[in-house]
Amino acid sequence: MKADNYREMSTDERFVKLEELQRQLFELKSQSVTEKLENTKAVANLKRDIARLKTVIREGELEINKK
Repeated sequence: MKADNYREMSTDERFVKLEELQRQLFELKSQSVTEKLENTKAVANLKRDIARLKTVIREGELEINKK
């Protein structure tokens, strides 16, 4: 998902999405250990999405602190 899509979300929605992505990452990592993954790039893509989302959350925090 693009960062612009995350910016359009409310703060609560961002945190819910972050938890969901982290849960998915855990499940993919578990699958990679126990069985063969169909899409080996999925773990890297999820990590990037989590980083994007954390960046947008931090931008929001900094913006609130400026005011």
